[in-house]
Amino acid sequence: MIDRFGRLDTLVLNAGALGTDEVEDPSVNFDVNVLSAHRMLTAALPHLAAGSSVVAISSVNARLPAQSAVLYSASKAALDTWVRGTAKNLGPKGIRVNAVAPGATEIPESPRPEELVALFRDLTALGRVGTPQDIARVVRFLASDAAQFITGEVIAASGGYRL
Repeated sequence: MIDRFGRLDTLVLNAGALGTDEVEDPSVNFDVNVLSAHRMLTAALPHLAAGSSVVAISSVNARLPAQSAVLYSASKAALDTWVRGTAKNLGPKGIRVNAVAPGATEIPESPRPEELVALFRDLTALGRVGTPQDIARVVRFLASDAAQFITGEVIAASGGYRL
């Protein structure tokens, strides 16, 4: 990309790990969900200029901790704080940093049991789970010029999950 275009206009930080809290090394959640974002941004920063956008993928679980996934939830909350702090640091350079916090999203390649999907659906104001396209639309908006005065924000794309 850099060889062809000379710069990056958008960086999407979409790494994620969901582990359980049982005898788990907490570094798995934090290494993947927080530190990988920082490392990727550090590597990309020389190629980002004023007007660039960084979008991290967080989770509604940062504010609504998931049962048996407290470390995951805490790592996503740490990512949200990283987004706000990094937005403050990069704002003077004209680089925007935001996050999208998906709610329950069904991924066809990794389907959940129907009972779980039904539970999520029942907990969502819009009466459905999200799709990857629902999340991608918010990412696309944050990367666009239409969002050029938005930085340091975490936008929930959850269909009203757990309102």
